[in-house]
Amino acid sequence: MVIIMGIETENSEIENSMRETARSLLKEKKVDVIIGYTNGTVPLSSAPIMITKEEEVEKLIWNNLCYVNLAKYLVPRIPQLIDPEKGDLKVGIVSKGCVGRALIHLSVENQINLENIKMIGIPCNGIINRKRIEKEVGEKEILEVFAFGNDIVVKGKDFEQEFSFEEYINELCKVCKVKSPPVLEELAEICIGECQEISSIGDNFEDLVEFESKTTEEKWDYIKDTLETCTRCYACREACPMCYCNLCFVDQNKPIWFEKTTEISEIIAFHLVRAMHLAGRCVACGACSSVCPMGIDLNLITRKLEKIVKERFNFTSGIDSKKMPPMMDFSMDDAEEFMLEED
Repeated sequence: MVIIMGIETENSEIENSMRETARSLLKEKKVDVIIGYTNGTVPLSSAPIMITKEEEVEKLIWNNLCYVNLAKYLVPRIPQLIDPEKGDLKVGIVSKGCVGRALIHLSVENQINLENIKMIGIPCNGIINRKRIEKEVGEKEILEVFAFGNDIVVKGKDFEQEFSFEEYINELCKVCKVKSPPVLEELAEICIGECQEISSIGDNFEDLVEFESKTTEEKWDYIKDTLETCTRCYACREACPMCYCNLCFVDQNKPIWFEKTTEISEIIAFHLVRAMHLAGRCVACGACSSVCPMGIDLNLITRKLEKIVKERFNFTSGIDSKKMPPMMDFSMDDAEEFMLEED
């Protein structure tokens, strides 16, 4: 007999296993602090939490609203993770696949030391597209959200709606190939819990077929239409684990690259320049889109760059702790077809 588990059952099993691992790490003093997820203050949300005691483990949760990439809290190091006497604390961090990839890539960029980290590996089963559900519900106030069977149930004072889980998860989750943190042979003890052995990612990028079939003009119109509601709040930048520069290019005043207005030309310039900075670095966590107050799906641009980097350099971010990203490395044998000699 085949037993088909509902999403709520999967979540419960992931949560129980995660808590057990976290409790063990704290009890055995293998970590000083654990970063994870807890309930948000409003429906359709979750919140990051840091715990230091075994009895606080029950505050840790897992559901399909845990959209924040927790690696963001390690770069730059925040005061809560530094002890005046011990220095950097040993950190346990609840890690779905994209969080694990972010941690590995940050170590490649010399931003963190993986030897101070324990990944509490969990098998992510997808993150709900919150803004899409809010748009469907409209102006009605959402009071409760929970998974039941294969649906997401949304309740309010005078309504109840069901949304297909498979249809209403983030687009990146639908094509994700790394559900749990990658296992690193050279750092085998870093990942505890459910981890994924992976040396390469076979990705056919079928989700880009429709966009790539468009003409150049159609692509440009699509990007403009997608970004025209952007308010330049920079939530996408703040949520991205790879946006850790002390001074972002958009905040520089010497030189000033462009003005801080909501003119469509400057909106597009910000997003495209930021996307280029993520070439070969994006770990496809979708945090940028999840936090956008306007519900803009920014993943198309970074996903296209991910494909280009894969095809040209055979590189995927966050699965190898030794291989440098293409934009940070060079070889004397690199192809230079972009350079032209004068006659």
